[in-house]
Amino acid sequence: MLSAVRLINSYGLLAALLALPWALLAAGYWMERLFYGEVVHESGMWAIRLTMAALLVTPLRRLFPRHAWTTWLVERRRYLGVAAFAYVLLHTAVYAQRAGLTRTLSEATELGLLTGWLALLIFLPLAATSNDVSVRRMGVAWKRVHRFVYLAAVLSFVHWVLVAFDRTAAYLHLAILAAFELARVLVERPRKSRS
Repeated sequence: MLSAVRLINSYGLLAALLALPWALLAAGYWMERLFYGEVVHESGMWAIRLTMAALLVTPLRRLFPRHAWTTWLVERRRYLGVAAFAYVLLHTAVYAQRAGLTRTLSEATELGLLTGWLALLIFLPLAATSNDVSVRRMGVAWKRVHRFVYLAAVLSFVHWVLVAFDRTAAYLHLAILAAFELARVLVERPRKSRS
């Protein structure tokens, strides 16, 4: 039992689990077992859900402050964010490979795609600094920089809404994230008023 708990707590296992769908999607596309639309859709879904998971860690921690599973999530939040970025890269690479350079550049200014590109530009420095060395070197600035993930998430949702054939799933995911963020604010407000 103890060895099973150690395995579950292993960072390597978590990284492997987060990477497995990515590897299956990438291999399926390059071996032509999956269609372009399937890979773009699935990689986008993984990217948004992992971004949401990373953003939900703080509200869950505030709502359930004395639970071991929220501590576990806090310690592994960066894994979720980096995995989300990996899916963003796959999503972008498959789109750009299929569209070609000329079409990619010509469509880049369309609002639906522009929001996606802007989100990617924000995710780049966040992913590059999601390591212990950057946390130590940047100090308090690290937290300020990483708050831009909220802007990247908003842009990602706008991108999804503008390019989706059916926007229902986008609105549902956004509602879930908004509900947790609202719950966090409501939990924090009584604490601030007592201090």
